[in-house]
Amino acid sequence: MDIPGPEPHPDGGAGAVAAAGGLHTYQLRLHAEYGPVVRFQLPGADDAVSVADPVLLEATAHINQRPKRLFEFLAPLCEADNLQVLEASEHGPWRRLLLSVFAGRPSHEQHFARFTELATDLADRWAGHAEDEPVELQKDLTALTLRMICAYALGGDATDPERVSVAFEVVLTEYLGRLYRVPVPGTEEERARRAEEALAYLRATVDEVVAAHHRSGGRAGRSDLIGALVESGASPARIRDTVMVTLLAAHHTTGVAVSWSLHLLGRHPEAAARAADEVDRVLGDRAAPSYADLRRLTYLDMVLKEAMRLFPPGPYGARETTEPLVLGGYEIPAGTTLFYPFWAVHLNPDHWPDPERFDPERFTPEVAAGRPRLAYIPFGLGPRSCEGASLATVEAMLTLSVLLKRLTFRPVPGHEVRPIERFVLWAADDIRMYARPR
Repeated sequence: MDIPGPEPHPDGGAGAVAAAGGLHTYQLRLHAEYGPVVRFQLPGADDAVSVADPVLLEATAHINQRPKRLFEFLAPLCEADNLQVLEASEHGPWRRLLLSVFAGRPSHEQHFARFTELATDLADRWAGHAEDEPVELQKDLTALTLRMICAYALGGDATDPERVSVAFEVVLTEYLGRLYRVPVPGTEEERARRAEEALAYLRATVDEVVAAHHRSGGRAGRSDLIGALVESGASPARIRDTVMVTLLAAHHTTGVAVSWSLHLLGRHPEAAARAADEVDRVLGDRAAPSYADLRRLTYLDMVLKEAMRLFPPGPYGARETTEPLVLGGYEIPAGTTLFYPFWAVHLNPDHWPDPERFDPERFTPEVAAGRPRLAYIPFGLGPRSCEGASLATVEAMLTLSVLLKRLTFRPVPGHEVRPIERFVLWAADDIRMYARPR
């Protein structure tokens, strides 16, 4: 039985994606028209099969292979190997090492005070804005989370955190600009030179942190990520690659998750009041939570989850089948690109009633227990899911609680917030809101 989908076009599907306003919205249209399993042209990968049913996704959750062509744009950041497409035999040990760092409470607590300082600095700055001066949530929050992940990945040894942040922005702008054909100022030669210089600086910075780790004998205050990599015997190139990919993966994602959360709270004052009341109750007269407090912010956690359901920071993923599969009665050959449309999964009306409505109560334990396990996958699924999910949640919950303790947020009248896909689910013209002291 043939998998349903649109007729192929000579342009490889690029025109259809552009006409839909992006790959994220194209997926919603495809699944609304053709059902839970769709074959379509995926620019950069020829044909792909997209699966938006969480029950069917279970049959693919074991796959530990990514389609290499789709991740070629990351190759310039890596000296040894493109870590996003490592073979399963090499990926498994590397992933276990990262999880031992990223998912552990000691690692979170070691950096929590610095994260709190950075979030508090942003709250101070926003509180000082003029009453009629809106803040640009995504610009400021992604800058914040880049500083957080730089502090985390590089420890206390980055001599110039601001320069690290600027250099990484230069690298991202150049390589993502190529991927999405976004106009970037300067000639091609000038842009390439800037990117190469910034990349060389970042690698030299990592090398210096590694050297400091050796000089100190791995004492506390150093980067536990780099410490774990050094102790594992990883090569200098692999250490640099891992730090670079960590910065990339964690840079925009957490910032946009917090941005979408505040956007939704600004449009739902009752939910915002409930979240602020919970923050007040848990924190008392303190301006920021302790690490242990985060577990007590249960409603705020539901707000964050619902925001990532409605606006998943990474709107899709991809795998490559290593053996034949049968999904929904369709035969999927080995070597097929499987496309995971996270946004379409999260808006699947079979599992999310009135799916576009903002309702944090969907994530009470009782309600969540009635849904398939893979109905909610903001961090992906299976052995290629995000190793930094736990760390990202800590950063987001901390940032939200600091901001909601200090400020109220309301939309700027007439400002349109339109999701677009730029590696993450971004807002086309940022998310502008008035942030006023409570």
